[in-house]
Formats: sequence, C-alpha cells, structure tokens
Amino acid sequence: MARDALLLRPATDLAARLARGELTSAELVDRQLDRIGRLNPVLNAVVVLDAARARERAAAADAARAAGTLWGPLHGLGVTVKEAFDVAGLPTTYGDPRFRDNVAATTAAAVQRLIDAGAIVLGKTNVPLNLADWQSYNEVHGTTSNPWDTTRTPGGSSGGSAVAVATGMSALELGSDIGGSIRNPAHCCGVFGHKPTYGIVSARGHGLPHIRRPLDISVCGPLARSAADLRLAMEILAGPAGRAARAWRLELPPPGFHDLADLRVAVVLDDPNAEVDTAVQDQIAAAADTLGRHGATVDDQARPDLDTAELNELYIALLRAATAQVADDAFYASSTELAAAADPADRRYAIRAARGLTMSHRRWLQLNERRAELAAAWERFFERFDVVLCPPAVSTAPPHDQDGDRNARTIVVNGAQHLVTDQIFWAGYANLTGQPATVAPVGSGADGLPVGVQIIGPAYGDH
Repeated sequence: MARDALLLRPATDLAARLARGELTSAELVDRQLDRIGRLNPVLNAVVVLDAARARERAAAADAARAAGTLWGPLHGLGVTVKEAFDVAGLPTTYGDPRFRDNVAATTAAAVQRLIDAGAIVLGKTNVPLNLADWQSYNEVHGTTSNPWDTTRTPGGSSGGSAVAVATGMSALELGSDIGGSIRNPAHCCGVFGHKPTYGIVSARGHGLPHIRRPLDISVCGPLARSAADLRLAMEILAGPAGRAARAWRLELPPPGFHDLADLRVAVVLDDPNAEVDTAVQDQIAAAADTLGRHGATVDDQARPDLDTAELNELYIALLRAATAQVADDAFYASSTELAAAADPADRRYAIRAARGLTMSHRRWLQLNERRAELAAAWERFFERFDVVLCPPAVSTAPPHDQDGDRNARTIVVNGAQHLVTDQIFWAGYANLTGQPATVAPVGSGADGLPVGVQIIGPAYGDH
C-alpha cells in the first residue's frame, strides 16, 4: 500500500496491521511525523508536537510487543489530542495569550485512557480562543485551514482535531463539544465525530488552569475515520475517573436494532430557527432514502413533542450560564451591563447570551427543570424511533472570517446572508438534553466540500 494511503486507513485497520506485524509502531509514527512535517505548514492543525517522546514510546511499544506484552487495543498507534486537554509536560493555552506559558503537570483523564490503551500522543491540535468559535484560530497558534479548501475554515472548536484525522496526520483524535465543537468540524472536514451522552467521558484535565469542575453541557469525545473507530474509542474512553471510579461502573447498552430492517429512523432536514442550505439537506435526504431502500423504516414527519424555538432559547441560556464558569471578571461585568441595559424585547444573540451568562441561580434552577421536561419528551420519542437524522450545521465549511464581533458575522445559506450564530440551533438540538450524537460523512455539496449527517439517539444509546 502506498505510503500516504496507509495513513488514511481507519485506526482499527492500522491497529490490526500492527498486531499482525505488517507494520511496526516506529515505522507508523515516523510516517505520521513525516506527514505532519509535509502537510502541517499549510494546514496548521498540529500546534504542539511531541516528536521525541513519541518516537521513544514507539520503540518501547515495539519492544513490548516483541516480548509478548500487549498494552491495549491501541498498542503503538499514533494519535493527537485537542490543545485543551492536559498532557504532562506540554502547554495547554486554550489559544489564550494569558496562558501561553502554562505547562501541564498532569495528563487529562481521557488522554490517559488512550495512553493506557496503548496510544502514542504525537502532539496537540489547534482551537479557537477559549474554544469559543466555529473556526479554529488564535493569537498563540495562528489559523487552521480546511484540507479540502484552504480558504475555508475546518470548523471549531475541535478544528485542528478534524484536520489531523482527515489528512492522516493522526490515527484518532480526542475532542470536546459544548456548542457543536466535535460535530461541526467533523462535518466541515468529512470525518466521523461522536458527542457522547453527557457525563460518561471524564472531563478531568480538560479546562483552563483555574477550572476543576466540568462545565454543564460540555462533553469529551472522539473524532476518527470510521464508525468502527468511534466505537473502539468509546469503549476505551467511557466510564468514571478519579474518586467516582471507586464506586460505580458504566455499561452502555447495545443498539436496540440488529439490522436495517429493525431500524426506525426519523428525519429532520430543516427548522424555522436555523435555515439549512439545500446542499446539506439534499445529502442527508439521500442518505435517508438509501436506508429506506435497504429496509429501514424512515419517517420525515415525526418530531419529538417539543417547541424547537423554546429548545433553542433554553439551550442558549443554559449554554451561556455554563460558560460563566470560565468568564473573567471583566467579561462578566460587561455582560451584566449589556443585559441590564437591553430592551426586554431585544432578541439579538449577544443580548440573549449576556442574559444567560448573568442569570440568577434561581432562574437557572427554573430553566433546568424545564430542560428535564424536554429530556422526557425526547425519551418518549425514542420509544418509537431509534435515531434522528438531522443537519450538524446550516452550510458546508464557510470561508475564513476573523473580522469584528463573532456574533455579528454572517455565512451564506441558500444564496442569502445569515448570522453565523444560527449554527447554535443544530448543536443544541442534542446538547441541551445530553443526547449522544454522531456525525458521519454522507457526501459533498456542489462546492466539493464535505457534508455530514448528525445522528441523534437516546441518552446512553451511544453504541
């Protein structure tokens, strides 16, 4: 197999080749590092490289295998992780100049699970400033570009993650998602990404230096080149860490269907709260039609019993309340002033975000109760359906745009300008109530850019 083609194989395939002795870990890691050296100067996905330690661990992996010792299912496989995860001895900056000199003393729980399964960390991948954009650029590490078109963004905030996987620089990636940050880049770059059920993958060691408690809504999960890779990664990543591991274990149920004839699929192509480009709708509809032709029951009219406008409002409020945990005093103060001065009828996204970030605890508790009611509506819906197919984003990967206030930027949807913040709807469709959601590539638009489908299942239905 050609040198570069091998690196585009799924992680499960590469792991099998290593197990059969067709490839050594040292050879694989050298090829991956060489590919990073050739592609990264243009794409800028891998922003922290740990080449010396990776080569050292690859040699140790080969020696262990020769001695009959198996570290785990990822034995000797080179991977990268999102810059926001701590790796002992490497910087964690969140792209924020304030933390430019922050070097992690310990390794994040999820990263350690990959290492304990035999993975070799090659380096860390780029993010937007404080993970707060659907692009991936920052003052510390610069701009990451989409491998399909370098004038386009790879998405965010796990943008570097998706690029590293899409281009074969990494066999597997670890990302995070609070506002589509795994699913949006997977869609933009044509790879697979899984946003787990809330709370089943430890977020310990994923956060700014002063943050110890996991954020509400935020999850950690894998990006990869196949669904089988995601399943393997979740088998490794899911479960308690730290003191919780003393007392409880996680056992995710198998899928409730065995073949396509048993599969019950609901399809949602558009919503009044976030118009979706026909290029995205058409590819998702085609995927649903294919499932139907192969025996699945497909319904494009079924919807959970909830008001999607309310869901979107609730998600924005609770999302921004969660991000208050990482907001500095100055931003919190300016948000408080903005919310207080705004007309009650003002529905601009920046105003709604400020209100959410500064709401009272009593108000948060009220909204959290309503969230529980919407979660119950999803549960009732999943008694009748196994999965929902819907868009992960409103368009294919948009052009780089780093001008002005992020909330005021626009993207083109069906030939018209729309606020980029419309993207938040399709993130919150699953995130608000903690549902698992996978993005899988299903085709491309007329512009040649990838299109993904978001597949949402019931809570703890990750498999």
